Amino acid sequence: MSPTERVERVVVQHFAFPLLQALGFDESEIRYEFETGCGQVDLAARKNGDPEDIFFSSPKNPYLLLEAKSRAVNLREGSCYRDAVCQIESYLLAKNCKSAKWGIITNANNIQLWRKHGKVVHPATANLDISSDNIESIVRNLRDKIENYERALTVCVYNNKGGVGKTTTIINLAATLATTTLATKRKKVLVVDFDSQGDLTRSLGATPGKITLTQCLKDPKIDIHAIVQTYRLKYRLKGKQTTLPIFDIIPRDPELETLTDSQSLAYIQKGTRRLRDLIAPLRNEYDYILIDCPTQWLYFSQSGVFAADVILIPTRPDDLSSLNNAARVITSFVPETAKSRQDGGPRTLPIFFNGVSSGSEYTIQLANEEIGKLIDQEKSVDLRPYFWPHFKKGNENKSIFRIPDYAVISSASFDRTPAVFRDRRVLEYYQSLAREYFIDE
Repeated sequence: MSPTERVERVVVQHFAFPLLQALGFDESEIRYEFETGCGQVDLAARKNGDPEDIFFSSPKNPYLLLEAKSRAVNLREGSCYRDAVCQIESYLLAKNCKSAKWGIITNANNIQLWRKHGKVVHPATANLDISSDNIESIVRNLRDKIENYERALTVCVYNNKGGVGKTTTIINLAATLATTTLATKRKKVLVVDFDSQGDLTRSLGATPGKITLTQCLKDPKIDIHAIVQTYRLKYRLKGKQTTLPIFDIIPRDPELETLTDSQSLAYIQKGTRRLRDLIAPLRNEYDYILIDCPTQWLYFSQSGVFAADVILIPTRPDDLSSLNNAARVITSFVPETAKSRQDGGPRTLPIFFNGVSSGSEYTIQLANEEIGKLIDQEKSVDLRPYFWPHFKKGNENKSIFRIPDYAVISSASFDRTPAVFRDRRVLEYYQSLAREYFIDE
């Protein structure tokens, strides 16, 4: 055993193991060197079910994974931190850890809690410095998050470039998650139209009620549930018109346009933080909350990104500006938001190509060449995981997920119906999108 490994073992035995006990797990609920299916994680934990389901004796279905490092390893920043993040993410998504919901990386100097929701792993806390003065409050914070697990994953679909299909993506992804099994039960989904133009609201034929989103933003005493509506799919059954509830929606209202005025914004407490607080009571009622916001990096888009756990970025392979603006979101807007939030989030998911026409391989080749230039030019952030998520040493896979450009996708809004309900091919592509990013099968 190397000196580094010996020091790491000290961290495991004298800090990490007692930490898990402080988080509420007893000795029989903790296992050393758990085999995840893609390597051994230092510690795994799960509450025991019954006398015949003791995790220490029968290590399966872990709930929490902990990866420890030597105190000499820099987990504050840099390549060692990024490697540790990749490691805990790969363990959480490994075949023997389908049941895992939480991951921890620590070296006894720093600690960070990570949450898994389906296929998404994102920070549940900031990367915290540990001291004798704050260790008790850190443990309380971690235990509270683990024991009060929030149901929803909040996703903001955003690019600082128009014409990339943000609204179309949200409508069809919501419909897909809410109506197809994808190897799991149907998901309960809420979509939030936080774009003053209201394209999502119009595309679904929704209208605001007596109480509006704008009123809720301005008056903290209004219950958010008062503005939640249900999108219902219209169809004929045995010659009669009927409807089927699909997902919920918070529609845009006309007054929302006035919030572009600085004087109107003054009536909203907490500014861009308000939307996150507003939807907080709904986070245990839905599996997914999808937020639509406008292109310009102003109040509405800043609010949508601030409210999200993760950011999903549509681009177009034939639109150079959409690729450059995606890089800007990744390197500037999301880090700026994370600095303001100070809780580790949000995290950016890899880009995807929206509206790919047939016979576009040459265009995709040109797009990848441009992406290569963006990666080479950017010195502060490694853009490869965001543009080429499957790219690894020895396997230069530059594939990017694609949604094809079918006319039915854009025309579906004329009859206020998500395109996935009109064309089986469209449904299959959005099912693939859900599997690529969200559903862990």
